[in-house]
Amino acid sequence: MAENSQSRAARKKQQKQSKEKGKKSVVKRIFTTLLIIGLVGALLGGGLFVYYVQGAPNLDEAKLSDPYSTKLYDANGDLFAELGTQKRTKITYEDVPQVLENAVLATEDVRFFDHFGIDLQRIGGAIYANITEGFGAQGASTITQQVVKRSFLSPKKSIERKVQEQWLALKLEQKYSKEQIFSMYLNKIYYGNNAYGVASAAKLYFNKDLNELTLPEAALLAGLPQRPSAYDPYKHPDLAQERKNVVLDLMVQHEKISEAEAKEAKAVKVQSMLSEQTETNIPYDAFIEQVLKEIQGKVDDVNVYEDGLKVYTTLDPNAQQKAEQLLDENGGISFPDQELQTAATVLDTKTGAIRAIAGGRNTEGINATFNYAIDGESQPGSTFKPIMDYGPAIEHLKWSTHHQLNDEPYNYLTGEKNEIRNWDGRFMGQMSAREALARSRNVPAVKTLNEVGLEKALSFAEGLGIEFNEKTKVESNAIGGGENVTTLELAEAYAAFGNEGVHNEAFSVTRIEFQDGSEPLEFEQKSNVAMNDSTAYMVTDMLKDVVSSSIGTGTRANVSGLPLAGKTGTTNEDKDSWFTGYTTNYTISVWTGYGNDKRSIPDDNYSKYIPQLYFQTLMSHISQGVETTDFKKPSSVVESKVEAGTSPAKLPSEYTPSNLIRYELFVKGTEPTNRSQAYDQLNPVEGLQANYDQGKQSITLSWQYKQDKDRPVTFTVKGASGGQSPQTITEGIKETKIQIPNVQPGETYSFEVIAVSERNDANTSSPKSVQIEVPEKEDDLLDGLDGENDKDEEDKKDKEDKQDKEDKQDKDDKEDKKENDSNNDNENGSNQENNNESGNTDDNQNEDPNQNSDEGTDSDDQTNPEQPSEDSTEEETNEENNG
Repeated sequence: MAENSQSRAARKKQQKQSKEKGKKSVVKRIFTTLLIIGLVGALLGGGLFVYYVQGAPNLDEAKLSDPYSTKLYDANGDLFAELGTQKRTKITYEDVPQVLENAVLATEDVRFFDHFGIDLQRIGGAIYANITEGFGAQGASTITQQVVKRSFLSPKKSIERKVQEQWLALKLEQKYSKEQIFSMYLNKIYYGNNAYGVASAAKLYFNKDLNELTLPEAALLAGLPQRPSAYDPYKHPDLAQERKNVVLDLMVQHEKISEAEAKEAKAVKVQSMLSEQTETNIPYDAFIEQVLKEIQGKVDDVNVYEDGLKVYTTLDPNAQQKAEQLLDENGGISFPDQELQTAATVLDTKTGAIRAIAGGRNTEGINATFNYAIDGESQPGSTFKPIMDYGPAIEHLKWSTHHQLNDEPYNYLTGEKNEIRNWDGRFMGQMSAREALARSRNVPAVKTLNEVGLEKALSFAEGLGIEFNEKTKVESNAIGGGENVTTLELAEAYAAFGNEGVHNEAFSVTRIEFQDGSEPLEFEQKSNVAMNDSTAYMVTDMLKDVVSSSIGTGTRANVSGLPLAGKTGTTNEDKDSWFTGYTTNYTISVWTGYGNDKRSIPDDNYSKYIPQLYFQTLMSHISQGVETTDFKKPSSVVESKVEAGTSPAKLPSEYTPSNLIRYELFVKGTEPTNRSQAYDQLNPVEGLQANYDQGKQSITLSWQYKQDKDRPVTFTVKGASGGQSPQTITEGIKETKIQIPNVQPGETYSFEVIAVSERNDANTSSPKSVQIEVPEKEDDLLDGLDGENDKDEEDKKDKEDKQDKEDKQDKDDKEDKKENDSNNDNENGSNQENNNESGNTDDNQNEDPNQNSDEGTDSDDQTNPEQPSEDSTEEETNEENNG
């Protein structure tokens, strides 16, 4: 402390000598300065210069002591936060240690104690730097000018403001001492994390009083005011370290410290100097962080914490409160541990206005903790499929929602050409684009991107606000394995699908008013037509199935009675889980994961579904009492019936089973016009014949049928004897000939053959029938049909009886030959028949009782029961892994 007092005394003596010396030339300095200003005024025009000076505000001492707070207003015009009213500790010049003064002067205004408010040498250097290095390369404002600017003027850059700034700096130097002005500067300056003034900053970052500061600590504090958010040592320690070292180099350059001292101070890491963060207690910190980022990105030379602004925002307090509450321990969602993070962004679907931002769990204030909603980029997983695959395919290739894709083994076409895997490790074959998106199959998605072409797909995504670098322009973007995104970016992209294809840049600020009464700044919103309205509507309709269909992966996000669409997404090893969805009013994107700690989300059948549960609860809440209309089908889209599985799409016929009729969407002019014949009534078989083979004791059935490759069929054969009901002999055969063994003698058999569609066994032809009578004493024609089996003893007895009859008949024939000649002829004709009897289906009036007859009749009682669809659900899935 004594050492500090000695240095302070020496410094005061030096400054006194400097002042005495300065007084001798004060008239000369004032004259020189006024001359320069006069010259500037002459260049501008005498009248204009006088006008600017006369319009300059008065030096208000109250404004010099305390900066104005900035007021933030929500979408309803209600005040919800004030920035610049917390963490303020005033100091005097006597409280400033020499090490801090040297660091500040070396960094901000090394000739502060020598100039008269305006540094002519610095102006010349700034002009030269701006000419040689580009406009804005170096500023010329002194500490005095900065005090004036922050106290009385708006941050707008203009000649008028610059003239007034220089004029007021001269007046301030005349009214106040250098020490007072230096104290004003150190009390007014903003150091980040809601800390105003250097004393508050020292307490916040190091938990120290000013007289306890070390050289590296002083250097860090001196470097923060230039960009307090960018150099925030808690969030960006590496950038803060770089900035600290720049200040140390400046101190060496201006002979404030030695090279050795600088080297020793540079070796001290920023993280080792910091104290633990404390909470700021400002509401809606995640949303405010976006407001600050937006203002700093769009307005030059403004300090929200010091310039007394009125900022009008898009905040919906109802949505913001619920978004934050859901992240609390008692918010209704069961988090498995304290480390698992969740973040979300809520947008107005029609305008892009940001209604709420939840930056993460366990937050501690503005910029105190990482904001996962606007800064935490992660791979989007399958939420990229509408953006990179199906949206571009509909836009550029005019695909319908029915377009057929094959989920089969497939490799990337670029890079190492690795195999693409689905989350369940299997392939499901042919399916429509609608089903592929609802089931979130990876192979169809990558095939779709390759059909479109990577360049067109990337261009489509860029039109939705997604930015890529050269390393992330890769094929794996098809399943979200390339570029990283935030919830804000993904919500912005999805909102365009719900807004008829119009993309709006997301925004949180609408208007800024300045404390000096200058013209307010209205923020212009950027928008562009990202796609045709047909593309937007068709993608939306497909995404409806994701949440409402039994095969969809996002059914947990569905809100009963609310028309909404959305998509799930997970990354490899379940390190990230997403859900992004929208209604005509709101778009919400939700992410869950461990952030930079790339751990897998617990496999507990709950945690990976947190984004869906969060979305469902929040969307239900903010939609209460708000009319939510359904998405309107534009005239550029046609809805048409199609027969499932047809490629290209075909209209169903009257024979198409009802469970195979789909309603799909087509870009107008591409809808199907041809009718499918796959399920038309099949033609019956032709040329059906039944031939008896006495030697083999069997009947051979044969027929003809002209196969159609588009309508393949199999055959069912039925048979009966003795007037019994027909029973199936065989079915599903491709052959047009079969043999029936072990036929019974003396029986009359009837057969029918039916053609059956391979695609739908309910689609059958009318039966064709044939009948045949087997001679007496022959084997049973259909031994198995009536359940009787011949015994060896019965066979032997039958043979003996037959022989006795034949012997008796021969004897009778000889005795009665003359008398019964005609009868004997008939008997002999019967016993000497040909071994092979045949029936002809074209002649059903055959008089020979042993010849078969073709009934030639259609069956009137054929049924056409519903059969399961070929592309019907095999398994309800509610998860995915994009590989």
